[in-house]
Amino acid sequence: GFPAIINMVNERKAYIDESLLKAKEANEKLTNIKKEGESVMQQAREQQSALIKEATATRDAIVESAKEKAHKEGVRIITEAKTEIEADKQNALRDIREKVAELSVKVAENILREELSTNDKQMELIDRLLDNVS
Repeated sequence: GFPAIINMVNERKAYIDESLLKAKEANEKLTNIKKEGESVMQQAREQQSALIKEATATRDAIVESAKEKAHKEGVRIITEAKTEIEADKQNALRDIREKVAELSVKVAENILREELSTNDKQMELIDRLLDNVS
């Protein structure tokens, strides 16, 4: 009966050796899978970092562009407002000059009417003018 027991022990040893070999292979595969997983995670982190940098750069460019556009728009609005204010000022001054001229003419007209209200006053003015001419 020893050969049957030895045969069974050898079969059992072969089974255990095979199981240990398979366990070792599985462990190596697991180690490789872990390494690949870490590599994939590192690549993902690098891509995430690159995307964040790109998004930050894009955001900063958009903000800078908006600031520049707002500044230009502000300058344009101020320039237009100054031009409009100057035009309104000139119109107001022109209106004031016209009114002053109208009042001056009316005052002069009233003074002349008063001065020349009688024939004697008219003749006196004519005499003075003739004296100045000659």
